[in-house]
Amino acid sequence: MRVELLGVRGSTPAPGSDFVRYGGHTSCVAIGPDDGPPRLVLDAGTGIRRLTGLLGGAPFAGSILLSHLHWDHTQGLPFCPAIDRDDAQVELWVPAQDATPAAELLSRAMSPPHFPIDPTGLRGSWTFRDLGIGEHRIADFDVTVAEVPHKGGRTFGFRISDADMTIAYLPDHGPIALGPGPEGWGELHPAALNLAQGVDLLLHDAQHTVEEFAARAHFGHCPADYAVSLGRAAHARTVVLFHHDPARTDDQLDALLAQLQASAGPGGPRVVAAAEEDVFSSRGLDRGQRGSRDGPDPGRGDRGDRSRCEPAAPPRS
Repeated sequence: MRVELLGVRGSTPAPGSDFVRYGGHTSCVAIGPDDGPPRLVLDAGTGIRRLTGLLGGAPFAGSILLSHLHWDHTQGLPFCPAIDRDDAQVELWVPAQDATPAAELLSRAMSPPHFPIDPTGLRGSWTFRDLGIGEHRIADFDVTVAEVPHKGGRTFGFRISDADMTIAYLPDHGPIALGPGPEGWGELHPAALNLAQGVDLLLHDAQHTVEEFAARAHFGHCPADYAVSLGRAAHARTVVLFHHDPARTDDQLDALLAQLQASAGPGGPRVVAAAEEDVFSSRGLDRGQRGSRDGPDPGRGDRGDRSRCEPAAPPRS
């Protein structure tokens, strides 16, 4: 398995010089085999625009799983040339709710007068599917889906496995809704623990600091410290702080990461901060060198050609 981070922000994109090393696109993760193109995409924030570069201009053929339907996880859908072209083949999985068909749910935010087209206006072969909790086989990966607390609509976390590697993905998680938990940040509840149990990689909501959390607990997210606590309790090998607050600068993320690495303690999980272009693979959980968040790993594999620029977005709006 090869996991590449295409967008790591929450809520809104974060452009500007203060956000260069970690990147400013919203949530999107591409997954594929070590020796092949991505076949599974998690969420479709603005980071999905980078998928076209990963594919070298080829069309996407695979599945997209949406953890939920907030704008920062869906806004990139009509702006990615790899999935909006005549020869694209896309299976889009939408969290089932209210017995409403998947395409109709999406169209509530993506249709006139809010947007020029609705989801059925995307080019290529599209299949819209309702996603429920339980075990699935999607794009040649084993996928476990569980519901997690997050304000404003049904939200899922995912556990994804192949023969060599297992990851958990909980980008938006508000466990305080289930009770204060041991530290006052939210419960280490069964659904989250089961998804994260023993994973090689836990990508988890880290939108707030502890100091901010008292005023923002009702936003539906959690402190970065919770992600580390969950990783420790679930015996995850590596915790990837994800869904960074759009106002959190590179320097502030460096400081937060250093603090959490120090607090992880002996025997705790490795802690890193997500950055666009980071790559994790089953050949040793290598990561990229976009910035200085964790330093390069000795003996890490080649990241491939990163000289390709993002293509221009289609003229949708």
